Amino acid sequence: MARIFTASALGPRRRLLLLLVVLGFAGLAGIFMLRGPNGPALEGIPKGFVLSDVPQAVPDVRFSDGVGRPRALADFRGKVVLLNIWATWCLPCREEMPTLDRLQAALGGDRFEVVALSIDRGGVDAVKKFYAEIDIQHLAIHVDTSSQVGFAVATAGLPTTLLIDAEGRELGRLIGPAEWDAPDMVAFLKSVVEKGQARLAAPENKEKSP
Repeated sequence: MARIFTASALGPRRRLLLLLVVLGFAGLAGIFMLRGPNGPALEGIPKGFVLSDVPQAVPDVRFSDGVGRPRALADFRGKVVLLNIWATWCLPCREEMPTLDRLQAALGGDRFEVVALSIDRGGVDAVKKFYAEIDIQHLAIHVDTSSQVGFAVATAGLPTTLLIDAEGRELGRLIGPAEWDAPDMVAFLKSVVEKGQARLAAPENKEKSP
């Protein structure tokens, strides 16, 4: 008759070996799950960032730029966008703004953009004054004086920051202030950009030649 072995029937060393084997397989499975089918794995998710299981649609919110021209999130399609909703009267927002400025200096370009969207009733003038006070050099001015963006994207307080992929879908969000130019944050955002580019370049996402 075949003998059936259970974990309790094994000696301490064999139980430990069995546990290590199981953990090893679990670790490998986790690595493959994080890699996903289309490109490099994301770097470690920074504390406070909550990623969605499935990318979520984002309303095409409307706002104005620093010279009063109408803008919308759709204008940034094709880039990974870090949409930071803030106000000059929000102390945590004021404290994190220089780190967003440095993040834009480090990563901003044709694949990534920090969109700092103020909901100040004072509009462009209030933001310009604040930017001048703390020497913001790299962030463009975006303002929604109606504050409707907060309702549109269901903010739970200020600051609220949405991570939006190049197709305009929310990947996740962080509620509250963060050190946006910290090495782990920069590495994470770089990996999001690279993964998005790899996915868009995948054969199934390219237009077929006639």
